[in-house]
Amino acid sequence: MKRFQILSTILFFLVLGTQKLGFFGQVSADPVKNPAPKTTQTGENFYKKGEELQNAGKYSEALLSFENSLDIYKKEKNIKATGDALNKIGTMYYYQGKYLEAMNYFNQCAEMYQKINNIKGVSSAMNNIGAIHYYLGNHLKALEYYKKAVGIQEKLGDKKIIAATTQNMGGIYLNIKDFANAMKYYKKANAIYQNLNDNKALSQNLNGIGEVYMKQHDFKNAHDNFIKSLQIAKSLNDKQKITEVLFNLGELFRMQNDTEQAGKYYNQSLETAVKINNLQYTSVSQIAIGNIFLQKGKAQEARIKCETALSMAEKLGAVSVKKDACDCLYKAYKILGNSNKALNYYEKNQAYKDSLQSEQTSNKILGMEFQQKQLLDSISFVKKEHLIQTMHKEEVEKKERQKNYIMLTLFFILIIAAGLWNRLAFMKKSREAIRIEKDNSERLLLNILPQEIADELKEKGYVDARNFSMVSILFTDFKSFTETSEKLSPQELVEEINICFKAFDSISEKYKIEKIKTIGDSYMAAGGIPQPYKDSLRNIVSAGIEMQEFMLKRKQENTSGKPVFEMRLGIHVGPIVAGIVGVKKFQYDVWGDTVNTASRMESNGMTGKVNISEYLYEQIKDEKDFSFHYRGNIQVKGKGEIKMYFVERNQETSASYAAVAFIGN
Repeated sequence: MKRFQILSTILFFLVLGTQKLGFFGQVSADPVKNPAPKTTQTGENFYKKGEELQNAGKYSEALLSFENSLDIYKKEKNIKATGDALNKIGTMYYYQGKYLEAMNYFNQCAEMYQKINNIKGVSSAMNNIGAIHYYLGNHLKALEYYKKAVGIQEKLGDKKIIAATTQNMGGIYLNIKDFANAMKYYKKANAIYQNLNDNKALSQNLNGIGEVYMKQHDFKNAHDNFIKSLQIAKSLNDKQKITEVLFNLGELFRMQNDTEQAGKYYNQSLETAVKINNLQYTSVSQIAIGNIFLQKGKAQEARIKCETALSMAEKLGAVSVKKDACDCLYKAYKILGNSNKALNYYEKNQAYKDSLQSEQTSNKILGMEFQQKQLLDSISFVKKEHLIQTMHKEEVEKKERQKNYIMLTLFFILIIAAGLWNRLAFMKKSREAIRIEKDNSERLLLNILPQEIADELKEKGYVDARNFSMVSILFTDFKSFTETSEKLSPQELVEEINICFKAFDSISEKYKIEKIKTIGDSYMAAGGIPQPYKDSLRNIVSAGIEMQEFMLKRKQENTSGKPVFEMRLGIHVGPIVAGIVGVKKFQYDVWGDTVNTASRMESNGMTGKVNISEYLYEQIKDEKDFSFHYRGNIQVKGKGEIKMYFVERNQETSASYAAVAFIGN
């Protein structure tokens, strides 16, 4: 999951957490060499009560019971039982998202088992510590502890523990996207679990296999394995595993763009995560739900979810989760129009992304150190039987070399980090500046041209002229404009025209008609371009009626005593040619006899009326929303006699328009 890198590590750890931690914490000491001391009934009661609470998903209460058992075992100096209790406490801290505390208790657990030479217990502790390192992103440290665990497990021949570690190795390959090796290790572990009839471990394993299939986009096999895993987990009432599988099912449907199913599973995962106080799944589930809200345009709901998730991620210290939460909040605030907060979260998102990239660079450098250490250890092992003194000397020299190498490595890390930081900061500022300029250019271009025409101009550098067979043209003109304008100051004149044309722009947008241009006091718009659509004729007539209603309303509301404009409006429909002319101050324009005839409809109209041609009347005469008044044959300059009609709202439907809020000052 690209959006939640954390989850692949969660899967990896829980092989031990939900299944193996409890098992490892109860490893029996060697009955001959290290007989387990008898524990008091009270200590055993607390421990068993803790296990019951753990199985019920009540981790906070379970933690208290295990801590009480630990106090009693320490007083009794029962080392074996103390190690078991420490292991359980580490597990409870993990499930509550407190990873450093978990690490501390697992280390103490290992020390206890080492004191009584409980090698099986030591092996389990090594696995658990490795899993914590893996979750925190230190794969090299995780690998080191797993190698130690494997060395012990091979001697013990315990198939169950070997299967768990094998599965952990599969988790590493899954995280680095080596799906072939990931599947190989998971299936090895799967075969062992089936032979052992270990359903709890099998549920975890099937979940991992499903995730490998999901990352390979084999959605059917992924779904089958997740469902099998979920069925087993439910039969065992394993709430932790139920939470994980539900989230993975949400991810599976998200990748298939099925937001409804994805949302359903994310919400179920969130619900179970909250019940068991699992902060990691609570946070990532909230982010996933927030992103689905964003897809549905519900920015406010997305903001609430992702802010809650960010707060949890900050407690967890999980950088990848914080990055995803900030990305969600950046998108939400951008949609909500809060550019300052959007930019703030964008910068935080980039900072967390840079931090993750720096960590990857650091791990690569540390990998060189680790390989060198492994080589030196191998050489020392070969010689130690015959050259003890020589080995001691080499060990001292090796430590000195390591010290110098670490210092040199840290120096290079600082140099690389500083260079990366400066470069990333520069790139971040550059990307943001480019994005802002691009958005500004896009807005400016869309104010000048229709979306489709703007896209064609950006793609080709020019726009092809197009013929349209049925386009409606609307013209408006203010009556006695020259005489009226002489009674107004220049500022008042421009302000009045601007108010009217702003209202016309809003009405045009409402009825999906395209503003072509304004020429002095004349306003021109067209319906059915650049894409013809079914209701364009009805819409342009409705727009014309609403423009005249706006002018009449403005005249009625005039209390200043200043002269106001009266307007003629005409509409005609027919074939036109549309395109862009010029290379400087270019505009989208239309030509043809239809344009000229529409202009004649306007000039031969009456103020307050919408005048249409006979041809347009024939196209819309059956519309129930309109009523028509035949004007007869009107003599038109250059056209001869043309039949014209006045069109108004039908009286039966006019009530539905009475509450229209006109745009004014």
